[in-house]
Amino acid sequence: MSVNELYSKYTRVWIPDPEDVWRGAEIIKDYKEGDPILHLKLEDESTLEFRIGPKDNALPFLRNPDILVGENDLTALSYLHEPAVLHNLKVRFLEANHIYTYCGIVLVAINPYDQLQIYGEEVINAYSGQNMGDMDPHIFAVAEEAYKQMARDERNQSIIVSGESGAGKTVSAKYAMRFFATVGGSANDTNVEEKVLASSPIMEAIGNAKTTRNDNSSRFGKYIQIGFDRRYHIIGANMRTYLLEKSRVVFQAEDERNYHIFYQLCASASLPDFKDLALSNAEDFIFTSQGENIFIEGVNDAEDFEKTREALTLLGVKESNQSSIFRVIASILHLGNVEICPERDGESCHISDDPHLAHFCRLLGVELEQMEHWLCHRKLVTTSETYVKSMSCKQAANARDALAKHIYAHMFDWIVEYVNRSLHTSSKQHSFIGVLDIYGFETFEINSFEQFCINYANEKLQQQFNQHVFKLEQEEYMKEQIPWTLIDFYDNQPCIDLIEAKLGILDLLDEECKVPKGTDQNWCQKLFDRLSSRVHFQKPRMSNTSFIIIHFADKVEYQCEGFLEKNRDTVYEEQINILKASKYQLVADLFQDTSKDSSNITITSSKSAKINVRSAKPTPKVPNKEHKKTVGHQFRSSLQLLMETLNATTPHYVRCIKPNDEKEAFMFDAGRAVQQLRACGVLETIRISAAGYPSRWTYPDFFNRYRVLMKKSDMTLGDKKLVCRNLLETLIKDPDKFQFGKTKIFFRAGQVAYLEKLRADKFRNACIKIQKTVRGWLQRVRYRKIRKSAITLQRYGRGYMSRCQALICQKQYRMVRERREYLRVRQAVITIQAYTRGMFTRFLLHHKAMVIQKHVRGWLTRRKFVRARNAAITIQCAYRRLRAKRELKQLKIEARSAEHLKKLNTGMENKIVQLQRKMDDQAKDLKTQNEQLVVAKASLDSEVNKLQKELEVMRSRQGDGSQLTSLQDELEKLRAELQEAHAHRKKLEEEYSSEKMELEQVSHLSLMGRKGSLSLSASQSVGRVQAELDEERQRYQNLLREFSRLEQRYDNLQEAKPGHRRNNSNQSSLESDSNYPSISTSEVRPFWPGTDAGLLCTLQKRVRELEMERKRLQSNLEKMEDQALRKPKTTSEQDSSDLAYNSLKRQELESENKKLKNDLNELRKAIADRASQNSSSNELQEGYNLLLSQLKAANEELEVRKEEVLILRTQIVSTAQQKEEKSNHIVTSDWGYLNEDGELGLAYQGLKQVARLLEAQLQSQTRKHQDEMTAFQTQIELLKDDIEKKQEMLNHTMSLSPEAQVEYSVQQEITRLTNDNLDLKELVEKLEKNERKLKKQLRIYMKKVQELEGEMATKSRPELTRQVTVQRREKDFEGMLEYHKDDEALLVKTLITDMKPNAVSATVPCLPAYILFMCIRHADYINDDQKVHSLLTATINAIKKVLKKNNDDFEMTSFWLANTSRLLHCLKQYSGDEAFMTQNTAKQNEHCLKNFDLAEYRQVLSDLSIQIYQQLIKVAEHSLQPMIVSAMLESESIPSLSGVKPSGYRHRSSSMDTDGDGPGSYTLESLIRQLGQFHGVMGEHGLDPEIVGQVIRQLFYSINAITLNNLLLRKDVCSWSTGMQLRYNISQMEEWLRGKNLQQSGAVTNIEPLIQAAQLLQVKKKTSQDAEAICSLCSALTVQQIVKILNLYTPLNEFEERVTVSFIRNIQNHLQDRNEVPILLVDTKHTFPVLFPYTPSALSLETLHIPANLSLDFITRV
Repeated sequence: MSVNELYSKYTRVWIPDPEDVWRGAEIIKDYKEGDPILHLKLEDESTLEFRIGPKDNALPFLRNPDILVGENDLTALSYLHEPAVLHNLKVRFLEANHIYTYCGIVLVAINPYDQLQIYGEEVINAYSGQNMGDMDPHIFAVAEEAYKQMARDERNQSIIVSGESGAGKTVSAKYAMRFFATVGGSANDTNVEEKVLASSPIMEAIGNAKTTRNDNSSRFGKYIQIGFDRRYHIIGANMRTYLLEKSRVVFQAEDERNYHIFYQLCASASLPDFKDLALSNAEDFIFTSQGENIFIEGVNDAEDFEKTREALTLLGVKESNQSSIFRVIASILHLGNVEICPERDGESCHISDDPHLAHFCRLLGVELEQMEHWLCHRKLVTTSETYVKSMSCKQAANARDALAKHIYAHMFDWIVEYVNRSLHTSSKQHSFIGVLDIYGFETFEINSFEQFCINYANEKLQQQFNQHVFKLEQEEYMKEQIPWTLIDFYDNQPCIDLIEAKLGILDLLDEECKVPKGTDQNWCQKLFDRLSSRVHFQKPRMSNTSFIIIHFADKVEYQCEGFLEKNRDTVYEEQINILKASKYQLVADLFQDTSKDSSNITITSSKSAKINVRSAKPTPKVPNKEHKKTVGHQFRSSLQLLMETLNATTPHYVRCIKPNDEKEAFMFDAGRAVQQLRACGVLETIRISAAGYPSRWTYPDFFNRYRVLMKKSDMTLGDKKLVCRNLLETLIKDPDKFQFGKTKIFFRAGQVAYLEKLRADKFRNACIKIQKTVRGWLQRVRYRKIRKSAITLQRYGRGYMSRCQALICQKQYRMVRERREYLRVRQAVITIQAYTRGMFTRFLLHHKAMVIQKHVRGWLTRRKFVRARNAAITIQCAYRRLRAKRELKQLKIEARSAEHLKKLNTGMENKIVQLQRKMDDQAKDLKTQNEQLVVAKASLDSEVNKLQKELEVMRSRQGDGSQLTSLQDELEKLRAELQEAHAHRKKLEEEYSSEKMELEQVSHLSLMGRKGSLSLSASQSVGRVQAELDEERQRYQNLLREFSRLEQRYDNLQEAKPGHRRNNSNQSSLESDSNYPSISTSEVRPFWPGTDAGLLCTLQKRVRELEMERKRLQSNLEKMEDQALRKPKTTSEQDSSDLAYNSLKRQELESENKKLKNDLNELRKAIADRASQNSSSNELQEGYNLLLSQLKAANEELEVRKEEVLILRTQIVSTAQQKEEKSNHIVTSDWGYLNEDGELGLAYQGLKQVARLLEAQLQSQTRKHQDEMTAFQTQIELLKDDIEKKQEMLNHTMSLSPEAQVEYSVQQEITRLTNDNLDLKELVEKLEKNERKLKKQLRIYMKKVQELEGEMATKSRPELTRQVTVQRREKDFEGMLEYHKDDEALLVKTLITDMKPNAVSATVPCLPAYILFMCIRHADYINDDQKVHSLLTATINAIKKVLKKNNDDFEMTSFWLANTSRLLHCLKQYSGDEAFMTQNTAKQNEHCLKNFDLAEYRQVLSDLSIQIYQQLIKVAEHSLQPMIVSAMLESESIPSLSGVKPSGYRHRSSSMDTDGDGPGSYTLESLIRQLGQFHGVMGEHGLDPEIVGQVIRQLFYSINAITLNNLLLRKDVCSWSTGMQLRYNISQMEEWLRGKNLQQSGAVTNIEPLIQAAQLLQVKKKTSQDAEAICSLCSALTVQQIVKILNLYTPLNEFEERVTVSFIRNIQNHLQDRNEVPILLVDTKHTFPVLFPYTPSALSLETLHIPANLSLDFITRV
C-alpha cells in the first residue's frame, strides 16, 4: 500500500500538540509523495497547513477506524503508536469509566480517585475460572490468570505492580491478594487468608504516608509470596521489603505527613491505655508537624488506629508487645522534641532538663544521664586510647535524627519479621504466587539517593520485562510456524552496567564512603573523571555537584549532596549500647543484632573539637566486614535476589497510571499520562508488538468478517484457509505484510485498517447503489402521482372558471336591486328611531327626578322617628328608676318589723312538736323491750340453773365428766373443721367455675373479634406472610447447607487422618442401645430459625397430654372424694395413702402445667426474637445445642426428684394418719376402760354415726342442689346469650332490604348447618376411632382364643385314621414386610448402599421408599420401638453415605431425593394425623401407624431432603456452568448474524487451549438437551412435579445470573447482533418450558432481567423518547446494570453510531428516583428456598410387587 493511498482525502491523522500532546485532524486534499505541505482540517473546523520534510516533520500518525476505538486490548488496534494508545485509554476512562485496559501482557490501571463497585465478592466469583481474554480487563483477571497457570503448569507466578506515587499500586496489590484469599481459601480453620489480608493495614500504618501526589503513598517496596499446597489452598505467606524511606521520620516537605502510625497514635492519646505515653496533638511534635498539615480529608486516624490494633491482634501480637511498639513510636516523637542548646564556643552543646528526653528514656527504659551525655558526645577509639569528643549543636541534632531513623527502621523490620512468623506455616509449600508492589520511575526537581535507587530498580525490572515480552513474541511465532526475524528492542544493559558494574556509580560511592574524609564533591568529581565516556552518563553544564543518567524513560539529574551520608546510614555505637541495656525486653531485642543489620556504625573525627583522652583498657574490636555493608550494597544484593526470584517465576504485569496531579475523579491529563506510559514500558510493549505482526485473526473470524470482499466463485470452496489465502494475495500485493500460521493470520501494523477501509468502501458502494435504485423508484412513483394530480386539477379548474363567469352577471343585477330596497327601508327606520329616542329621553328624566324625591322624603321621616323614640326611652328609664327606689325603701322597713319574724317561726314550732311526739313513742317501745328482756333473762337463768343441776347430777353419777366435755369439744371442733373444709372447697370450685366461664367468654369474644379482623386483613397479609415464610425457609435451608458443608469437611478430615480409625463409642451406643425414639446429634440439629415449627409442635403436644392427664386426675379425685364422703371414715391405710398421693400428684401436675405454659411462651418469644435478628452463626448453634442438652438432662433429673418427693409426701401423710388412728384407738380403749358399763360410750358412738349420716345426706342434697343451680344458671346464661344473639340478628335483619334479608337468613342457616355437620363429623370420627381400637383388641382376643382352642383341641382330639386334603385359602396381605433384626444391615445394604437406579427403573417409582416404609409398618405393628429406631437411623445414615460417595452424580442424587421425599410423604400419609388422611382411601386409613408417633423422624427426613435438593442443584449447576456462556452468548443460533471484530493479544493468551484439544464450544441445543436430560431423569425417578419445577426454576436463575454477569463484564458481546441472538435463544428456552408444561414454575420470571438486557441491546439509543422507553422497559435491571450495558455497547461496523455520554446521563437522570440497592452483578450463589408439598400416594401397599432381582428373600410379606 503506497503513501498516496494511505494519505488520501478524508483520512484522519494525529498531529503533535503542545497542550494535549496529540490532536486529531482530517486530510482535506490528497497527498502526493514529495509534497512539502499536508492540508488538514482540525476538529474545530479550522484549517492547517502541516509542513513535511526532513527538517520539519515526518508524516503524521494515522488514526484507527472508529470501530476499533475503545478496545479492551491496545494490541487489537490496527495502528499501534503513542497517540492511538493515549486516545484509546482516554475514551475508555472518560466516556465508559473503564479504568482497566490490556496492552498485550500488561494490564494498564488508571487511578479513578473514586470508589467503584467492581471489587465485590460477586465480581470475584464472575472472574474465577474464566480465561483472561474472555472478560473485561480487571485486576481479578490477572490474578485468575496467575492462579490458573500455577495450577496448570505447576510453576510459580509473580504479579509485578508498578507505577509512580499516587497511581494506585498498593490498592491493586491489595485487591490481587483479596482475590487469592477468596479463591484459594485455607484448607483448614487456620484462616491464613484473613491473616494475609490483615497484614495490609499494619504495613500501611507503618510504611505509608501522605505525599503531595498521594494521600496513602507506600514509602517502601514489598514482595509478598503467598504459599499454596498441592490442592492450591493458601497455607502461608512471606513478605520482603525494600528501601524504607527513613528520612521521612525526621523530615517532611510542605503539605506532606510522616508515617500514618504517628498520627494514629496521637489521635488516640486520650485513651486510658495510652496515658503514660505523654502524647498530645500531632501539631505539638516536630517530627509530625513539618508538613504544616496533619490531616487527610476523609480519613479518621483514630478509627484507622483501631483497625491497626485489630490487625495486630489477629496476627497474634500480644498486648504487651503492642504496648512496647507504641512506646517505641511515642519515644521517637519525644526524641524529635529534645532541644539541644549550643555552648558559647560553638563547638559543643548540652541538654538542660528536657521533659521530652525524660519521657524518651522512660518509655524505652534506659538511663537518662547516659542518654543525655551521649546525645552531645561521641567516642573515638584508637589502638591505644579512647577519646570522648563533644559535638556541635548541628552534629548533635544530626545524631539525634539518625538515632530516630535507626530506631524506627529496626522497629519496622521487627514488625515485618513478626508478620512473617505469623504467616509462616509448617506445611510443605508446593507453589507460590508473588505480588510485587514497588515504586515506579521517579523524577523530581531535586533527585537524591532515594530516587537513584528507585530508578536503578526500575531499570532492572524494565530489562526483565523487555526480555519476557520478546520471549512471548518468539513463542507465538514458533507455535504458529511462521518465519520470523530478530526484533530489535531497547536494551538497557549499558545503563545497568553504568550503575552496578565494577567501578560503576555504586562502587565509586562505596569506595568514597570508606575514605575517612570523603565528601560528596570528591565523589562527584570521581564520577566525572571515570564515567564521562559512558553513553548513558552526562555532566550538567551549570553544576559541578550533580550528574545526569539517561534512563530508559527519561534523563534524570541527581544532586550529589547527601549521597555519602545516606549510603553510610551512620549512627553512633554508644547510643545503641544504651538501647541494648533497656529494661524492656522488646526494646533490647530490637538492637541485639545491630551489628548485622543495615546500619553502619562509623566514627569520624574533628580537629577543632575539645577531646577528652581516656586509656583504652579493653583491646579494640576488630572491625567486622558486615559493618561495612552500605545501603547501596545491601539494596543491590536484595535487588539481585528479587530478580532471581522473578526470573524463576512466570511474571504478570500491572502498570498503574496517575491521570492527574489534582486527585480529581475521572479527570485525564494527557501530558502526565504520556509521561508515565513512556516510563512504565507500555509504549515499549507497543513498539515491540508493532515491529512484528501485531494483528492476529483466526481463519474462521477472518472469513466471517471479510467475506464481503470475496468473489462468488471463492465462496464455493470448502477450505476456508484457501479462501482466505486467495483473498489476501489479491488484496495485499506485498507478501511481507502478512503471514499464514497454523490457526491464525498475522498482519503487519496498518493492514487491518486497510482491510477495514476496503470493507467499508464495499459496504458504502453497495449502500450507494441500493440508495440510488430506491431513490429513482421513489422519484418515478412520485412523478406519476404529481402528473395525475395535475390533470385532475386542470379539469376541475376549467369547469370552475366557466361557472364563475355566468355567476358574475347574475350577481351584479341582484346586487343593484337589493341595494335600492335596502336604502328605502333604511330611511324609514332612521325616521322612526329619531321620534322614539326623543320620547324615551323625556320620560327617563321625569322618572329619575321622582326617584330622588322619594328617597329624600323617606330619609327625613326616618330621622324624625329615631329622635322621638330615643326621647321616649329616656323618659321611661327615669320613671322606672324612681319606682324601684320607692319599693326598695318599703321592703327595708318591712324586714325590720316583728310581724315578719312571727311568720318565719310559725313552721319551726310545728316541727318541734312532731319531734317531741316521736321521742315519746320511742321511749315507750324501749320500756316494753326492756321488760321482755328481763323476762327472757329470768327464764334463761332458770334453765341454766336447771342444766347446772343436771350436770352436777351427771358428774356425780359419772364420777369424772371431763372426758365427755373434751369429746364434745372435739366433736364440735371436727364439725367446724369439716364445715370450713367444705366451704373452702366450695369456694375453690366456684372460683374455678367462674374463672373458666370468664376465660371461655373472653376467648369466645377474642375469637369472634379476631375472626372479623382476620377476614378483613387476610387478603392483604397473604403476600407478606408468604414472603416471610420463604425467607424463614431459605434461612433454615442455608443453615442445613452450611451444616452439610461442615459435615463433609469433618468427614474429609477424618478420612485424611493417617493410621487406624475407630468409631465413636458414644455414637455407636446411642444408635444401638437407646430405648427412646430419638436420633443422634449428628442427625437432629436444632437451629434457631428453622426448628421453631417442630419444637413448638412437640411442646404443644406435651402440654396437651399434661392437660388431658390433669383433667383425668381431677375427675378421678372428685369421684374419690365423693366416695370418701359416702363411706365411713374407717378406710384402710392403703386408700388414704393413694388419695394423698393422687392429691399431691394433681397439685404437682397443675404446677408443672403452668410452668410448661410459661416456658413455652418464653421459648416462643425467644425464638421469635432470634429469628427476627436473623442470627445464624455457628456460635449460636453450638450454644443452643448445649442449652438443649442441659435442659433435657435437667428435665429428666426433675422428673426423678418429683417422683421421690411425691412418694415421701405420701409416706409422711400415711404415717401421720397411722399415728392419729393409733392415738384415737388408745383414747377409745382408755375410754372403754373408764366406762365399764359401756352405756355412755355406746350412746356417743351412736350419736356420732347418726350425725355423720345426717351430714352426708345433707351434703349430698346440698351438692345436688348446687349442681342443679349451676346447671340452671349455665342454661340461663346460654339462653340469654342465644336470645341476645338472636335479637341482634333480628335487628340486623330488620335493618336490611327484603332481598338482603333473604340472603342473610340463608347464610345464617348454612352456617348453622355447617357447624352441626362439623360437630357430627367430629363425633363420627371419634366413634370410628374407638371402633378401630375395639376391632383391633377384638382381633387380638380372637387370635388368642383361637390359639387356646387349637391347643385344647389338639389335647382332646384323637388322632385321625385317614389323611384329609387341606386346601390353602388365598391370604389377604396387610401391606407390611417382616424381617429379622439380624437382617437389618443386609436390608439397608441391598436397598440403599448397593442400589442402582436402573435396577428398579421398570418398577414402581420410589420402590425402595415403599419397601422401607412397609418394614417400618411391621415394626410399628408388633410395637417394637427399638426396631423402628434402628431401621430409620440406619436408613438415614446409609442415604448420607451414598450421597457423599456419589456427590457429583445427578442421577443418583435425583433418585434418592425422590425416595427420601416419598418416604417422608408415606410417614405423613400413614401417621394417623387427620390433616394427612383427607385423600386416603379406606384401606389406606387402615394401614396407618398404630403405636408410634414419628414426627421427629419426619423432621429429620425433611432436613435430609433439603440437603439432597441442595446437592442436586449444585451438581446440575456444575454441569451447566461451562455450557451457559458459550450456548447463550457465543454460539450462532442464527447463522451469519454476529459480526467479528479484531482481537488483541489476550485472545492468544496462554490460558486458552488453541491446539484444538481443548473442550469445544457448546451450542444452545446442547444446553437444552442437558436440561431435557435433567428433566427426564427426575421424571423417571418419580420426583414430585412441584419439586421438578423448583429445580428448573433454580437452574434458570443460574443461567440468567451467569449470562447476565458475563454480558456486564464483556465488551465484545454488547452489540445489536448479540442482543438478537440472545433474544432468540431465550425464546427457544421458553418454548422448551412450554413443551415440558413448566411455564408456571416461575422460571420465565427468573430470566426476565436477561430478556430486558437483550431488548436493551436492540432498541434505539439516541433521543430522549428512546431514554424514556428504555427506563420503562428495563424494570428488572438496576440502574448500574443499565448504565454498564450502555457503556459497553459496541457497534460492529462504522455505520452504526455509538451511545453518547449525554444519552447515558439522560438515562441516569430518569432513573435517579429509583429506590433500589446499588447492585451490578447478580449473585450466582443465591438459592431459592425449597418447599416440599405434601403429595400422598394412591398406591395400595398390599398390591406392591417386589421384583426378584432385588434379592430380598429374607423379608416376608404380612
